[in-house]
Amino acid sequence: MELVGRLTADAKVSILKDERQVVNFSVAINDSYKPKGSQEVKKITTYVNCSYWINSAIAQHLTKGILVELYGRMGVSAYADAEGNAKASLNFHVNSIKLHGKLNAEKKENAPAAADITEPIDDLPF
Repeated sequence: MELVGRLTADAKVSILKDERQVVNFSVAINDSYKPKGSQEVKKITTYVNCSYWINSAIAQHLTKGILVELYGRMGVSAYADAEGNAKASLNFHVNSIKLHGKLNAEKKENAPAAADITEPIDDLPF
């Protein structure tokens, strides 16, 4: 299954009792449709909780607002809340992540400004 959406917050790494690490984050998926017999376009946003187990180092790149393309499978969890009511939640178990969009702010600060580049134009190889 494939999902494309924007991160709603920075990703968080959790360390489990057995020392495994999981990266948890949430994405917002925007969609629109036109109801039958109407000219008005309806916009909807669906929020999906995601978990990534393969490499926790990716968490530093998963920042709020970045567009991601995710591949994986959907899972469901059923539980009872504090009052004993039955609840369920969906979680997308991510196998692959493609980042689209903005650079990490830290990398952007370290990038040289165009005015700071001092290489002569005459040294171009063509």
